[in-house]
Amino acid sequence: MTDSSRDTTALLGEALGAADPSVRLRAALHAGTRPDPGLIDPLIARCAVEPDFYVRDMLTWALTRQPPERTVPLLVSVLNDDAAPPQAHAQALHTLSKIGDRSAWNVIGPRFLNSPDDDIARAAWRAAVALVPDGQAPALAGTLAARFGAGGFERRRSLSRALAALGAPGAAAAEAATHSPDPRVVAHAEATLRLVADPDAAFDDHVAAAWRLLAPGAGVDVAEDAVVESDAEHPDDAAEHPDDAAGRSDGAESR
Repeated sequence: MTDSSRDTTALLGEALGAADPSVRLRAALHAGTRPDPGLIDPLIARCAVEPDFYVRDMLTWALTRQPPERTVPLLVSVLNDDAAPPQAHAQALHTLSKIGDRSAWNVIGPRFLNSPDDDIARAAWRAAVALVPDGQAPALAGTLAARFGAGGFERRRSLSRALAALGAPGAAAAEAATHSPDPRVVAHAEATLRLVADPDAAFDDHVAAAWRLLAPGAGVDVAEDAVVESDAEHPDDAAEHPDDAAGRSDGAESR
């Protein structure tokens, strides 16, 4: 690395910690546009503390542009670090799902798939679906389906999307869950099957339809599940469209 390259890397590292989120966003965009293995460590470190949604996803995008043989082991190390903050784990899982290197599969175990932290669990489900080895999708579907009916709307929606993304194994696991004695599990499984059949419809429509099939006697107000979708449920969008994200983050801090 030349002195000029070292200076640029150092400046980008400083910019990733700037007070202005638009500066941090542009620094991450630059890091992805001009990949440099010297930036992998500061990019991963920033993922653990970055408060802005769009900057976090730009950091992920920048990491996907670095050599995976360098990036993946460092992300796995983050996941093996019990002292790492929850956000570090969630972002490492999210980034691994984007890189798609199946060598990281073994680090995604019950600890993350069953995490009580919504962000970690949702990221783990996406990563597991992206990295699941051939022949292990049915077992993964069974693990995910065991979580039917648990958590809030966003968590349930993410679980349904993960199972739908598994295809036939996910649908089979959802079908089996429709025979549960728990109406919440049945409603969640029915909504998942509807999502598999009509992936373009809003998940809250599927949930409402499932509860209508069960009513009366389900014991839950349909309105509690009728939640409008928000950009926060689509963490993939900013990473796949970095220029759009740059424009959106020029205002104030996000989520």
